[in-house]
Amino acid sequence: MKIETIVLNKERHVTLTAMIQDVGGEYRNVTARPAIVVIPGGGYMFCSDREAEPVALEYLRAGFNAFILRYSIGKDSAWPQPLNDYDEAMEYIIEHADEWHVIKDKIAVAGFSAGGHLAGAAATLAKHRPVAAILGYPVVNEQIIEINQNAPSIVASVDSQTSPCFIFATRTDNVVKIQNSIDMLNALNKHGISFETHIYNYGPHGFSTGDFSIQAKNTLISSRAKNWVSDSISWLRDMVGDFGTEGLEKPRCKAHMTDDGEAWLSLDCTIGRVLGNPEAVRVLDDVIAEMKDKITPFSPDMTFDDMMQVLSSMKLRDLLAERGLFIEEFDQLDKKLGKIPNI
Repeated sequence: MKIETIVLNKERHVTLTAMIQDVGGEYRNVTARPAIVVIPGGGYMFCSDREAEPVALEYLRAGFNAFILRYSIGKDSAWPQPLNDYDEAMEYIIEHADEWHVIKDKIAVAGFSAGGHLAGAAATLAKHRPVAAILGYPVVNEQIIEINQNAPSIVASVDSQTSPCFIFATRTDNVVKIQNSIDMLNALNKHGISFETHIYNYGPHGFSTGDFSIQAKNTLISSRAKNWVSDSISWLRDMVGDFGTEGLEKPRCKAHMTDDGEAWLSLDCTIGRVLGNPEAVRVLDDVIAEMKDKITPFSPDMTFDDMMQVLSSMKLRDLLAERGLFIEEFDQLDKKLGKIPNI
């Protein structure tokens, strides 16, 4: 493994530490790797070492290349300078992606506390939005003004293009109120963004990975809190794909709850969106006929069309899978729908 520290700005002490793993050779089918940018917390006054290398090492173990961004802090942290630091770091990684064997569109971000705010800004406001964002006990609502007066509310910045998020925190965090995470979840849900969350019953702020080498053993913290590490790695594999025999496999989960906002139709559009498109109805004529034959309405006086209206917000893929219809033909159906504009 190669470790290199790049100075992005000498005056503001902004650095990017690159931790690059080998590919090929004994790694056989790994020719390039996804990556993660780790953004430590510290109230925009310092960058916590507890939330830097110890976190990066966990993702290295999972096969990611890892980068640690130490951004502008203290008197240099006036917004939007930290976000500019992030975008500059991402541009540097992208420029060196071939050299470092990084997959350019598979770069995630993980931030903690104030670093969680910056990671949230990356997911909502950055020029280079990450493929996914992990937010640890993040300060993302109006509470941010307590530590960085001009920084934006991430909750208010969530839109339909926000990156998928994994959020973890503890209910008893007395530094960053749990309402931050709750507000963020509501905003993501409102805009149909994929997310996963783990809010543990009790524990302090800033517990990092929760390992005893970082968190004192007598700290009052849920024994399950450290599980966020393995859960976030599994979630990332769902979002970016896992290592397979020919590089990264196809992601299991999409960035949005449905494909209704995409330019082309798919099985992951809602039933209402698909059946409301005359061209899709024509292309899926045999599928719809089978659905009419195999799907029993909820009541004797309900027609098939009435039932589809009730289920209009359900993804077509989910309905077919639930009823065991055309499962082996999903890829072919997706290709057919993928040629139809989503109007």
